Amino acid sequence: MTTSTSPTSSSNGLAERLAAVREGVTDAARAAGRSPEEITTIVVTKFHPASLVRELAALGVRDVGENRHQEAQEKAAELADLDLRWHFVGQLQSKKARQARRYASVIHSVDRLSLVDALASDEAVVDAFVQLNLTDDPARGGVADGDLEPLVEHVLATSGLRLLGVMAVAPLGEEPARAFERVRAASERVRSLAPEASAISAGMSQDYREAIAAGATHLRIGTAITGNRPELR
Repeated sequence: MTTSTSPTSSSNGLAERLAAVREGVTDAARAAGRSPEEITTIVVTKFHPASLVRELAALGVRDVGENRHQEAQEKAAELADLDLRWHFVGQLQSKKARQARRYASVIHSVDRLSLVDALASDEAVVDAFVQLNLTDDPARGGVADGDLEPLVEHVLATSGLRLLGVMAVAPLGEEPARAFERVRAASERVRSLAPEASAISAGMSQDYREAIAAGATHLRIGTAITGNRPELR
């Protein structure tokens, strides 16, 4: 099936970049002995206008990621007419958790007990990843390795959350393949507690191929598809 291309998306190279990433994902999946269909590519549109998301939707994109709550909330409201699945991929303040639940289908950055409590609900269920910090810097997002299991157990015991698996960002200065093997090992630990939580959110523009080789099911790709972010004023 061919997807119609808008003049705007063609002129700014968006369609070409999207096609190149889709081809790269397919090639990496096949090289790893996996089916490309089991991998979800989330296009992260931080700092880009809602109009770009609308162009992406016209090109067949349904999974969109944001890492700033206010921006995500505003875009989701403006684009409510589109059939989009919003992924929140940044650090989330507990006081914003209930607001994030209203637009996000998936929250990739659950990293502390207080956030789990803030996301609890007896009504709608939101999908969630537990974020693992692969560094020794506690200021970076993610739960420390030694606290992974207690956090997973708390998510499993909390109403309104469905655990999909583990999420992580490869640290600067470490070979991505090595970092993602650590994520794969963490995923096995999560699955020992929740066999159905087998998803892995890992891989960005520069390292998604290594992530796929390590078993990633969800990729968070920004600039390789959207192009450089607009300059902030």
